[in-house]
Amino acid sequence: MTDVRTEVVAEFVGFGQALRRAGVTSARVEDFVGALDALDVMDTSDVYWAGRSTMCSSPDDIDIYDRLFADWFSGINVGRVPANDTVTIGHSNAGDGQVAQDEDVDELTMVASATERLRHRDVAKLNKHEALEMKWLFSRLAVQLPRQAVRRREPHHRGDLDIPAMVRADMRHAGEPTGLRFQRRRKKPRRVVFFVDVSKSMAPYADHMLRLAHRVYASAPARVEVFTAGTRLTRITRAMKIRDSELALEAAGNVIPDWSGGTRLGESLAAFIDRFGRRGIARGAIVIIASDGWERGDASLLGEQAAQLRRLAKTIVWVNPHRGKPGFEPVQQGMVAVLPHVDHVVAGHTFTAFEELLEVVSHV
Repeated sequence: MTDVRTEVVAEFVGFGQALRRAGVTSARVEDFVGALDALDVMDTSDVYWAGRSTMCSSPDDIDIYDRLFADWFSGINVGRVPANDTVTIGHSNAGDGQVAQDEDVDELTMVASATERLRHRDVAKLNKHEALEMKWLFSRLAVQLPRQAVRRREPHHRGDLDIPAMVRADMRHAGEPTGLRFQRRRKKPRRVVFFVDVSKSMAPYADHMLRLAHRVYASAPARVEVFTAGTRLTRITRAMKIRDSELALEAAGNVIPDWSGGTRLGESLAAFIDRFGRRGIARGAIVIIASDGWERGDASLLGEQAAQLRRLAKTIVWVNPHRGKPGFEPVQQGMVAVLPHVDHVVAGHTFTAFEELLEVVSHV
């Protein structure tokens, strides 16, 4: 998948280059990008003040900054727009321009390299700054759910003949033939159900799985359901409706009574199937179960419920945060019980692993 953040960072680095060419030699692009990690890059005010506080060191810089900011982020070709009466964008001697360009390239390379390293970092080991950076990556994660045909039909340029539509069209033209009309079955995103283990052993990863679930929910709100499982089953889909991911996770945390507790996946799956699965939520769905497989309850019950869920669902994807680590073996009693009934076992400990999970889901 394309690293969208690198493209956005390039836009900000380009703005820093334009500032330097305009005479703001104190522009600190790396600090500018770092400040935006804690802010909303879609908020013009946040971007403006983050840039002004890191790029300007004198009142003269502010005048140039204000003029260039307005031009740059409004889409004007700033290469031809004067910053003020005495300084023209792009006016510098060749030597100074080459040095500034080299510095900007180094900054972009450094930021992009840091982002690439972060994408492969274990999310359980992130520091505060990296956690903020990870939120940025999640907010720009591309989601493409597979689609399924439904009974209802729609007009199309090819497919089955739509006889009723042809008759209606001909009648509107006094019986004169108006040509062939076709129809096809409508398609909609396949339902996705997240089932996230929030027990103590999963606590460092559950937060990021819920953030992923929130991102997927935003792509198809009517087709995504989210549940958590620890010592009991909790439906948190309503919290996922909140657009801001931080507020959504906070709302989810307020209704999850067993966060960082024990693990009874078998009982939770049984409750899910009894209360929701047979009524249609799980039928034909892609079920994503995020758990490390440490089951404190009856492992045989977990296996039985996984088998029953497999008969209802289109696909079961098991996300284990230890799957991508050296020496991993599915020896936990929970993993052993469900393996015969799971279609895919994938990693879930890095941002890259989450991207690969979505790739699996998109091709189901």
